[in-house]
Amino acid sequence: MKFRMLLVAFAAVALLASYSLSVAEDKAPGPDVKCPVSGAKVNPKATVDYNGGKVYFCCEKCPEAFKKDTAKFANKANHQLVQTGQLTQVKCPLTGKDTNPEKTVEVAGVKVGLCCGGCQGKVAKATGDEQLGLVFSDAAVKKGFKAAK
Repeated sequence: MKFRMLLVAFAAVALLASYSLSVAEDKAPGPDVKCPVSGAKVNPKATVDYNGGKVYFCCEKCPEAFKKDTAKFANKANHQLVQTGQLTQVKCPLTGKDTNPEKTVEVAGVKVGLCCGGCQGKVAKATGDEQLGLVFSDAAVKKGFKAAK
């Protein structure tokens, strides 16, 4: 009798765990995460694999636009990958050198570490798309970020 109860309890836990994982896969990454093509709220089912992560889009049309001109949307896609924790910073994205914890700039809601005051000043002076390009371009991502585990 105890074995049967234990077996039922184990099955219930396994079923609950598998349900929780399937719900987590369909969960949107957060209210601040925006489609890199349109800027709208993302749909967790509209995605494209990119730079070691999954980029979220608002609808089924935006992934097509992204694939047609990835370079146009790369900075915003990389920003989203960092924002959602799929890419983590390991070096200064401008130089590839170690970051200085005292040299940071917030870029579109993401705290970015830099190596020196020169890089910090350059990023701080830039605005909008120019700032995103400095920190989240494909070249900057190769220098300063890696896929999260």
